[in-house]
Amino acid sequence: MLEEKILRNIVNNSKISSEDLGAMLGATTEEINAAIKKMEDEGIICGYPTVINWDKTEEEVVTALIEVNVTPQRGQGFDKVAERIYQFDEVESVYLISGGFDLCVTITGKSMKEVALFVVTKLSPLESVVGTSTNFVLKKYKERGLIIDKDKEKDERMLISP
Repeated sequence: MLEEKILRNIVNNSKISSEDLGAMLGATTEEINAAIKKMEDEGIICGYPTVINWDKTEEEVVTALIEVNVTPQRGQGFDKVAERIYQFDEVESVYLISGGFDLCVTITGKSMKEVALFVVTKLSPLESVVGTSTNFVLKKYKERGLIIDKDKEKDERMLISP
């Protein structure tokens, strides 16, 4: 199916042109554009975010994965709580997960203190939240299928000569 082939090609490179996609997939530019528009309208394609290696900028960015236990709301399960959480500007993602916690919330801030203040002042006080565990990302190696530090892709094995 053309739509699935498009998705597989743009998942790691949303900048690929419709012309190039058409050539790769044996479709016209018009067919590609129509399929992409349809998937955007249907909510299959939700956006085109950029993966940034903040370590190579002057900007200080701290990423945290916060595991959250919640009391699901009657008739709405975890959806209403997750919706309330993802409304915060700091929140990048919210996932319903299996295991010891119910939700995994990913946030970014300028410092560990800023992340801690988010948990203390915004997340923990929510009525349905019964517990949290915050984990700070120390280093990113790969995100969204993309290697973060392209310089590390080179073969770093030592050359052994006879």
